[in-house]
Amino acid sequence: MLKLITVVYDFLWGDLVRIPLPGGSSLGLSLLVMILIPAGIYFTIRTRFLPFRLFPEMIKITLKSNQTTKKGNVSGLQALIISTACRVGMGNLVGVVAAISAGGAGAVFWMWLIALLGSSTASIEATLAQIYKEKDPLYGGYHGGPAYYLHALFVPKNSRRKHSVLAVLFALSGLICWCGISQVIGNSVSSSLQNAFNIPPLYSTVVLVVIAAIIVLRKNATVHVLDVVVPIMAACYFFFTVYVIIRNAGQLPDVFSRIFSEAFGFRQAVSGGIGAAIMNGAKRGLFSNEAGSGSAPCAAAAADIDHPAKEGLLQALGVFIDTIVICTCSAMIMLLVPEELISGLEGMDLLQAAMRYHIGEFGVIFIAVILVLFSFSTFLGILFYARSNVAYLFGNNWISQTLYKALDLIMLFIGGMAAYQFVWDLGDVGVGLMTIFNMIALFPLAPKALDALREYEGLKHQ
Repeated sequence: MLKLITVVYDFLWGDLVRIPLPGGSSLGLSLLVMILIPAGIYFTIRTRFLPFRLFPEMIKITLKSNQTTKKGNVSGLQALIISTACRVGMGNLVGVVAAISAGGAGAVFWMWLIALLGSSTASIEATLAQIYKEKDPLYGGYHGGPAYYLHALFVPKNSRRKHSVLAVLFALSGLICWCGISQVIGNSVSSSLQNAFNIPPLYSTVVLVVIAAIIVLRKNATVHVLDVVVPIMAACYFFFTVYVIIRNAGQLPDVFSRIFSEAFGFRQAVSGGIGAAIMNGAKRGLFSNEAGSGSAPCAAAAADIDHPAKEGLLQALGVFIDTIVICTCSAMIMLLVPEELISGLEGMDLLQAAMRYHIGEFGVIFIAVILVLFSFSTFLGILFYARSNVAYLFGNNWISQTLYKALDLIMLFIGGMAAYQFVWDLGDVGVGLMTIFNMIALFPLAPKALDALREYEGLKHQ
C-alpha cells in the first residue's frame, strides 16, 4: 500500500516531463501543473479575463451577499468564508516559505500569476456547483459539488442509477484527502504550541480534539464559528503585515525589483534558478488556492444565492484573497528581512526568525497563534466540505455523517501526537485525484457556467 501511494504521488506531483533550459538545467512539469495551468489559461480566455474585468463586481457582490432567503441557510458570503477557511491554512505560512526557499523571490511572481489564472477556474467550478446543487434534508439549505455535477454529466436524468463511477471516485478521493489533512493539522498545531509555549503535545491535542468535537458534532455550529474566526484571523495577519511593510517602506522598491528580476532574470535563466522559481511558485499557488481541485465547490453549492454566476464570482475572489493577499503577506514578512539573517534557514525556523527580526520574541508567539487559528479553521472547513461527499456516497443520514466526523477527529488526535509521512502523502494523493476527476467534468460542462455568466452580465446591464 505504501509503495502504491508513493507511485501515485510521484505520477501526480512528480516531474513527469522535463524541459531543457539554458545552462544545462531543466524545468520539471508535474501532471497536475500541466493540467491546471492550461485550464486556467483556457477559462481565463473563455470568461474574457474575468479576474481583471469583473473584479469590481466581485467586491460589490461580496458586500451584498450576507442575506439568506430562509433562516438557517448558508449565504453567499458564508460560503466564501468557509472556502477561505480551507484555502487559508498552514500552506499560506510554511508553504510560501518553502516556495521562496527553493525558488527564490521570483517564485512570488509565478504564485501571483497562477492565482490570477486560477480565479477563472474557481469561478467555473463554483458556478457549476450552484447549477447542480440539491436540497439538503439533514442540515437544511443545499449541498452539492463535483460529485453531483459529475453524476449529472454521466447519468441520464431519467435513469435509476444512484451513483456514477467517476462521481464516487471523486467523493472517495475527497474523504481520503481530508483525513490526511486532518492529521497534518493536528501535527501542525501541537508542534507550534510546543515550540512557542512548551506545551506537551498530549495536552494541546486533547484540548484541540475536544473543542473541535463540540463544534463539528453540533448541527450548523461550524458555519457560525467560521463566520467569527476566519475574518478575525485573516484581518489580524493582514494588518500585522501592513504594519511591517509600513515600517520597511523604503525597502519595497528593492523587494519588488528582486521579485521580478529573479522571475525573469538572465542570471536565473542560465543557472536554472528561473525553473525553480516557476515551478515552486506554480506549485505553491496551485496547492494554496485549490482552484480546479473541486474542494471549494462543496462549499459554493451550499450558498443560497439568487444567481449561480454570483457564487462563481465570490469564489474567484476567494482565490485572490488567499494568494494575492495572504500568501503575499507571508512573502513580504520574509523578503523584508536582510538575507544574511535568514540564510540557510527553512520552514518554521525561517518564518520565526523573520518575525523575530520585525517585532522581537512576540513575533514567534504571534505566528504560533495564527498558525493554530489557520489550521483549526481549515479542519472545520474540510468537515463542511465532506458533508456533500458523504451524502452522495452513503445517502442523507446522520450515522454516516457522524462516523466520518469521528474518523477525522481520530486522525486529528493521531496527527497531534506524531507525524506520519504516509498520511501526509495520502492527503496529497487525494487532492491530486480529486483534481483529475473534477477537471474531467469542467471542460464538457463549462458552457453551462459560461452561459450563466453571460446571462448574469446581461441582467446586470438591464
